Amino acid sequence: MTVLIVFAVLFAVLGIIGSIVPGIPGPPLSWIGMLLVFFAGRVGERPDPMSLAYLLVWLAITITVTVLDYVIPAGVTRMAGGHKAASTGAILGLFAGMILPPVGIITGSLLGAFLGELLVTDKGVWSAFKAGAGAFLGFILGTGLKLCVSGVMAWLIVKFAFL
Repeated sequence: MTVLIVFAVLFAVLGIIGSIVPGIPGPPLSWIGMLLVFFAGRVGERPDPMSLAYLLVWLAITITVTVLDYVIPAGVTRMAGGHKAASTGAILGLFAGMILPPVGIITGSLLGAFLGELLVTDKGVWSAFKAGAGAFLGFILGTGLKLCVSGVMAWLIVKFAFL
């Protein structure tokens, strides 16, 4: 049981990290942590174990947030008049900005979206700025949503494992 709890906490931490770092699936990792706590509650003698219904509701939330993470940035970029290049530039700028977190992540993402739109579509500086800002906003909204969900799941892991 203790091994399951240790791994659950590890997955919770990885889930929070993965909510910020692209390429690491934050909410699914956090949900795996909840799954481990669920099994630890079944094996152990916890008076208040996590229910299967509770676990399945959080699975639905995890799937929804994971899908929205792909839909929100593209939708906001499109609403701002942007091209796929702005979204790609935002992600590349984020990776480049990881050298100086958190300022580098934010400015790298915004600058990458702006440059991606400016260099690929050649619509002008103002249009590229709007599209870049839209791509950045979409990225921030998706990341914020993942971070909130992973944070709540991390709290639930701690609650059901230790409290």
